[in-house]
Amino acid sequence: MKKLMTILVAGVLAFGLAACAKKDDAEKETSQNTAAETTTVAETSASDEKQETEAAGSENASSDETTEAATSETTESTQAHKEVLVVYFSATGTTKDVAEKIAKIEDADLYEIVPAEPYSEADLDWNDSGSRSTKEQNDSSSRPAIGSAAVSLDGYKKVYIGYPIWWGEEPRILDTFVESYNFDGLTMIPFCTSASSGLGRSGKNLEERAGSGTWLEGKRFGAGPSEDTIRSWIEDLN
Repeated sequence: MKKLMTILVAGVLAFGLAACAKKDDAEKETSQNTAAETTTVAETSASDEKQETEAAGSENASSDETTEAATSETTESTQAHKEVLVVYFSATGTTKDVAEKIAKIEDADLYEIVPAEPYSEADLDWNDSGSRSTKEQNDSSSRPAIGSAAVSLDGYKKVYIGYPIWWGEEPRILDTFVESYNFDGLTMIPFCTSASSGLGRSGKNLEERAGSGTWLEGKRFGAGPSEDTIRSWIEDLN
């Protein structure tokens, strides 16, 4: 009986030791898992921070590139400003053709004087004493409004100014233009287009009404003059 009790006590002790060992293993495994999870979280956080840093760096680089591009565009825009400007008013396209050829030869900027109220075919009927253009030309104080945006003359040295001849003079909208600007320091070169009429007093009229700038005599062209003809005139000016 004593021997049996000894065996039973030994069994209980062995079972208890086994249970404790199993518990220790479980706690050890839990501790290892927790440490692993902590390491994973830390690594994930570090990875996220690295990605955010790289993204921020990329955004900063992109911002710098945008700034550099804007600066480059501004520089190019400044460099693109020419020293010669060709201003013109053209009711039918004849003067526009000459203006574009001058701008090509001179490598100049173009500015079109666009009337706030466009001229219709009836408005341009010189045989009608009641047409708009006839009334304007018969009134030396008439100043038709300009619809195109104002042009800056800063940086220019020479300005060609073209127009058709109406009733032996410049269209009144040209008077509106020259009275709206200061041409000090600029060389002003009028040119006109007509089927037969010459420059007449139109150049002098513009000079007097402008009251500023150095005005040259100017030139009259028929319809569709060649580039060689225009180039020869320009060369004679210099």
